[in-house]
Amino acid sequence: MQIRTSEASWEGPLKDGKGRFWTESGEVSGVFAFSTRFEDQSGTNPEELIGAALASCFSMALAGDLGRAGHAPDAVRTVAMVHLDEAEDGFAITGIDLDAEATVPEIEASELESIAQSTKENCPVGKAFAAVPITLRIRLGR
Repeated sequence: MQIRTSEASWEGPLKDGKGRFWTESGEVSGVFAFSTRFEDQSGTNPEELIGAALASCFSMALAGDLGRAGHAPDAVRTVAMVHLDEAEDGFAITGIDLDAEATVPEIEASELESIAQSTKENCPVGKAFAAVPITLRIRLGR
């Protein structure tokens, strides 16, 4: 069993404070603030990190699923768009849209669609976000 660790800290009040996060590997770290999450200021936020986690997991899982189906991909690229909306009881992640492209020799679009939908349902990070609707648009790359 693998256990991966990330940490975050916050200093100061909500609107004027700042946060910092880092991962065990040291490969990912950054700062975040109210303005980078709820306003248009440049910088990272938890939703962006969720998107990166899901896009990474889906891309890797799809490559594996395609390979097991006899269609080793040349490349898989996934963009995740995480929707953060204001609800009655505060802000909520209301959905995630995955937009993926797979360059796979000798596969029909319908088979790619079927495999990708199964991958979406079974990718470990996607399963962790089961409470949030996740849509998928998949297409063949060139």
